[in-house]
Amino acid sequence: MSSTSEDVVSSFLKSIDEGQRADAPYPHWFLRGCLPEDTVDDINALPFEAPDLGGVSGKRELHNATRTYLDVEARENYPAARAFTEAFQDKRVTDRIAKTFGTDLDGSLLRIEYAQDIDGFWLEPHTDLGVKLFTMLLYMSKDESHHDLGTDIYDADKTPVGRSPFEANAAMVFVPSDVTYHGFEPRPIDGVRKSIIINYVTDAWRAREQLAFPNDPIRG
Repeated sequence: MSSTSEDVVSSFLKSIDEGQRADAPYPHWFLRGCLPEDTVDDINALPFEAPDLGGVSGKRELHNATRTYLDVEARENYPAARAFTEAFQDKRVTDRIAKTFGTDLDGSLLRIEYAQDIDGFWLEPHTDLGVKLFTMLLYMSKDESHHDLGTDIYDADKTPVGRSPFEANAAMVFVPSDVTYHGFEPRPIDGVRKSIIINYVTDAWRAREQLAFPNDPIRG
């Protein structure tokens, strides 16, 4: 039997309790065991194909037409997507995120991207600063060859200074600021690098079709 949203809430809150914080080059956290294992398997099994890069990479927005989200349609069609989105919409989760990571989510909207990256993918250093109030990069693929495919971390000069571990069901978390540079240095990807990008965004977010609950803002 697949996990419910209540199970996801419980797992995620536990992962926050046991999370590790680092302060350099900017505050960020590493969490493990974020989801029930069957939820990881169910999300990985969703029938979404990894998009072709067409020889172009460096920014995700270059491929806006083929990006996948746990949006209204996904949560209506797939129980795993429903449990996942309902958990991150849950007030217990949003209150804990706000308190632990120091961000005000009142009035924000939940956006969850299901990223499937193939060989040739890379991302230039960027901060997420703007309409994103919270970023969580949740690693999903279980391929052992992906151990070195974590998020690259940069200092304020965009010099690479570290790399988050890539572990299935683990995540890197940060609150976007003008120094939260992160990206993905070019390197080989065997198979599909799967991750979920969880953001809470302000009401200024224009692409409402990407949102899980476009008419239901978070209340603090």
